[in-house]
Amino acid sequence: QVHLVESGGGLVQAGGSLRLSCAASGSIFSINDMGWYRQAPGKHREFVALITSGGWAKYAESVKDRFTISRDNAKNTVYLQMNLLKPEDTDVYYCHSDVTTDWGFRHDFWGQGTQVTVSS
Repeated sequence: QVHLVESGGGLVQAGGSLRLSCAASGSIFSINDMGWYRQAPGKHREFVALITSGGWAKYAESVKDRFTISRDNAKNTVYLQMNLLKPEDTDVYYCHSDVTTDWGFRHDFWGQGTQVTVSS
């Protein structure tokens, strides 16, 4: 089994910053893409950012130039640095990893979610 544990959410004023972390552990052979999604109550989960194992990053237009995704492959950890936060960034943020397990199977795994609240 593979577990993703997120941390770093919280309450911040508009214009402020937060840094999310997500550490993967368990029966991991390799991790392909890692990323972040977010979801508001009653809405679909939406893409925020992803980073490949080689370090190539992709962002949603709504967060481009404000958020930066990075990863530490040695620690199986992905980060999301969020700057210039806006009230509309308020959501539950979920970590995602595309993992090849020790048994050779490739699966998507999700974290439990961390709340980010931006006050105006």
